[in-house]
Amino acid sequence: MGRRDIAESVFGEPRKFDPTFKGPIHNRHCTDVLCCVLFVVVILGYIALGVVAWVHGDPKKVVYPTDSRGQFCGQKGSINENKTILFYFNILKCASPVVLTTLQCPTKQLCVRRCPSRFASYIDAASPFRVNKTYWEYYRQFCQPGFNNPRKSASQVMRDEDCPSMIIPSRPFLRRCFPDFTTRNGILTVGNKTTFRDGHGKVRNVTILRDAANKANTIRHGYKRGINHVLDAREVGMKIFEDYTNSWFYILIGLVITMLVSLLFILLLRFTAGVLFWFVIIAVIGVIGYGIWHSYWEYSSLKGKPGSDIPIYDIGFQTDLRVYLQLRQTWLAFMILLCILELIIILMLIFLRKRICIAIALLREGSRAIGHMMSTLFYPIITFLLLAVCISYWAVTAIFLSTSGEAVYKVLVSQGKCKYANTTCSPQTFSVSNVTRLCPGAQCAFAFYGGETVYHKYIFILQICNLLVFLWLVNFAIALGQCTLAGAFASYYWTFRKPGGLPAWPLLAAFSRALRYHTGSLAFGSLILSLVQMVRIILEYLDSKLKGAQNKVAHFLLCCLKCCFWCLEKFIKFLNRNAYIMIAIYGKNFCTSAKEAFFLLMRNVLRVAVLDKVTDFLLFLGKVLIVGGVGVLAFFFFTRRIKIVTEEAPSLNYYWVPLATVIFGSYLIAHGFFSVYAMCVDTLFLCFLEDLERNDGSEEKPYFMSKTLMKILHKRNDESDGRRH
Repeated sequence: MGRRDIAESVFGEPRKFDPTFKGPIHNRHCTDVLCCVLFVVVILGYIALGVVAWVHGDPKKVVYPTDSRGQFCGQKGSINENKTILFYFNILKCASPVVLTTLQCPTKQLCVRRCPSRFASYIDAASPFRVNKTYWEYYRQFCQPGFNNPRKSASQVMRDEDCPSMIIPSRPFLRRCFPDFTTRNGILTVGNKTTFRDGHGKVRNVTILRDAANKANTIRHGYKRGINHVLDAREVGMKIFEDYTNSWFYILIGLVITMLVSLLFILLLRFTAGVLFWFVIIAVIGVIGYGIWHSYWEYSSLKGKPGSDIPIYDIGFQTDLRVYLQLRQTWLAFMILLCILELIIILMLIFLRKRICIAIALLREGSRAIGHMMSTLFYPIITFLLLAVCISYWAVTAIFLSTSGEAVYKVLVSQGKCKYANTTCSPQTFSVSNVTRLCPGAQCAFAFYGGETVYHKYIFILQICNLLVFLWLVNFAIALGQCTLAGAFASYYWTFRKPGGLPAWPLLAAFSRALRYHTGSLAFGSLILSLVQMVRIILEYLDSKLKGAQNKVAHFLLCCLKCCFWCLEKFIKFLNRNAYIMIAIYGKNFCTSAKEAFFLLMRNVLRVAVLDKVTDFLLFLGKVLIVGGVGVLAFFFFTRRIKIVTEEAPSLNYYWVPLATVIFGSYLIAHGFFSVYAMCVDTLFLCFLEDLERNDGSEEKPYFMSKTLMKILHKRNDESDGRRH
């Protein structure tokens, strides 16, 4: 039994000739109906989840800061409508270690109209009250609303937290008052001062303010970001915004150039695919050949030099790699490795030359197909819009879920120990409770938003469901695009007289077939992929949590699992892609289509490997040429190195801002165009394999492939211009 017979017995029998088959089946029925019903139910449940989250959530909890009473700063219609900034009574308390455990700054927080612009203390403001009321009126705006009793002793004011003990020059950042840090000659200052009085008679260095501001900013942004890293972000952001304002028109021109060049590159591949591939292959062989000659020359030139014949293992490991280049053994090893590599490449070209020619011919045929169905190049816009809707709905739902809940207040103790610390409290009854008597200085401050209802207890589970359904919808949108394009390109291949025999509106017909009959099958394949991706996300989350752990075994097992599921995801994507092609052609359910596609590919595994690598290579080369070319052009333009258009180039703070935007946008555009081309080649390849198994070139069973492919395979149709299907 030959190798081909063994492959056929293991991976099924070749497809038999069917005189009624004329391309994608039109007389279809709905497939995977159960999964379709489940998909619709999940979508309805997802909409219900969004409605519930919208009812309970409040994005203002993310946008607006909240004071110690749980009131939003700057919210319209509230008493704080004109008070948009959060002010810390004593930001020095934010340097307390309690911040790292409770993520709360143990000081009164108040909504104010503006941040302080000077150093001052309550004692200084209250003392000259009888002489200068203006000084007191300025200080009073940072006290509790309604407090206007400067005659009250400082100790009582501090105890009741009526006013801050001091104010310092600050500026608003993220709607919060932070010390106005500046650096002069490498020295940190606040309000041009390096020291200040803390309101209790002590003189302190401004560096303690920096530490406190770091902790206060940690509450909002996490442990790894402090005020030192973000104080200049606003200035940088304004400069970037200014650069975008000055360069948006030229960025748009760069992206239009990318679109036109990508389109032209794909259309010209019918003429240039073979030239590009063989040119690069010959160039690689030439470069390796030069490497062999250079290695031999270095090996010969070192002959007789002192120390050049020392074995490499006698030298051991050296940080200076130039030491190894003085040894003959090094260049001999280089020469041997390059010779082996050269021999492998040449042997692969000799034995796989026919398959490489088939792959190049299919690439050319794909370019022709797209040239006859230009609308397929713009289908990624529909996929992009569907993905934008999915991402937007997921993000909005996640925000509303995360902001669901009522204000929860906790007991905060800034000094000493208290058994009631960090326990839930009520602002209405806190002043008459035992906590104030047992824990002097304790306060009932707003902590976070939460609740004790069933809904609030399962918000985390709802967030996981939100993520899973989001992945399912995203993969479904991609699957719908793949099945639609496959249906259109299959119609092209199975048209005997091209392009005159093409059906009308092949892309629209393929889209309607996929959506009408195969929603369940596409949802089934998308669900399998989404579950694997969900497991990968969970593994990444566990890996981030275990980074600080010392358990090497757990790290090893986790890395193995991550690697296995990464491979599984790649395989499922490959299998799904080919299954969708078979669904588009034959209209069968997902499992049957996946099995038939897999068996068909395994019966032609060498052709699959060669085509896959040749296609990947040419598409990668195309992306590099297009993105690199446009990027280089943009670099010379924005840096004013093109003399002809020097006056047209905008004045920029950071030339890399529009340059990075052009490069990233160019990559996305090129990827969108080339993804259509890759789908076209994959579809034509499966149809080509089916064509070889179904037909034999006789008058009854003529080949549908192009004359170029028939010439490569030494095949022909008995009736070249006779009866057509």
